[in-house]
Amino acid sequence: MKPTTLLSRTSARTLVAAGLAAGLFFAAGCAKSEDDGSDDSGGSSQDRGDAGQEVSSSGKGSGKTCAIDAYGGKKLDLKNATVGFSQSEKEANPFRIAETASLRAEAKKRGVKLLTANAQSQFSKQISDVQDLIAKGADVLVVAPLNSDGWEPVLRAAGAKHIPIVTIDRKINASACKDYVSFIGSDFVEQGKRAADRMIETTGGKGKIAILLGAAGNNVTTERTKGFEDRIEEKAPDLKVVFKQTGEFAREKGQQVTEQLIQSKPDITGIYAENDEMGLGAVNALKGAGKKAGDVKIVTIDGTKGAVRGIVEGWIDGVIESNPRFGPLAFQTLETFTQGGKVAQDIVIKDNAYTKKNAAADLGKAY
Repeated sequence: MKPTTLLSRTSARTLVAAGLAAGLFFAAGCAKSEDDGSDDSGGSSQDRGDAGQEVSSSGKGSGKTCAIDAYGGKKLDLKNATVGFSQSEKEANPFRIAETASLRAEAKKRGVKLLTANAQSQFSKQISDVQDLIAKGADVLVVAPLNSDGWEPVLRAAGAKHIPIVTIDRKINASACKDYVSFIGSDFVEQGKRAADRMIETTGGKGKIAILLGAAGNNVTTERTKGFEDRIEEKAPDLKVVFKQTGEFAREKGQQVTEQLIQSKPDITGIYAENDEMGLGAVNALKGAGKKAGDVKIVTIDGTKGAVRGIVEGWIDGVIESNPRFGPLAFQTLETFTQGGKVAQDIVIKDNAYTKKNAAADLGKAY
């Protein structure tokens, strides 16, 4: 999910004005956890000098909108509502840490009651988590889905009570404005294309490359792969994909897969890792094999501090950002919707990019 380079970020208030002017009405919500025992000091988007995400004016959203009359249910005031947030993965990944922190910070700022649950990378647990949030009285839901399929039990339970659902960072395979209100996230195909452009530039468009695939079963992996492969085929036919294997979006698994790669394809030219954690695992594997920085070109997606620092140190050649700071935009989307306004069914956000030209200067913008 991500198109154009993010040159600047606006405050939540500026986002609302710009979105209304463009005909994009958003809303979304999150709130403070009563369940996980963590505090709100995890570093909000404001702490990082970033008020959240900016909607892309060139994103490939459907152009369709949703309003409460079409979706069903009654208007409500978020300040008097309970927001449920379902996180998909354990917060060892900086993306998930920043995502949850942004939602908590925005909920705290707005004085909204937030219930949270973490599925710990277990899809069956996420389904039961969301059902539990509904049982505890959540009036609206924000869901970061682990998988795209299998949400029917949740959609039935939420639909019976006309509970608005906004999904963030990954889509679910269901009908917008019927089963859920909006999806907020990046253009993942575009991310893959941008990663391919960077790989072509850094390799000169020739050589053998490997893809460390993300976890199976979600649109992020599918679309980041499609964008990358389509662009390579289109622009660099002499750059051959000779290896593809899932690293499950995890650093340890990315390292293990890269160790196998080095043994089976010792002449590998470049590695495209579909998230930073796998890319950093690949760096560890290369170091362990006695490789030097730059021997194998690495391009990743996310924008974590570790990966951007890897550019500064010469191990990584490019990082396409995937902005996890959903709090302000998600809450604004929900607020607009629950007050009776129209919101876009697909809200595509802008993402930055990091290269050797800006990594050192922009390290503080990473998460």
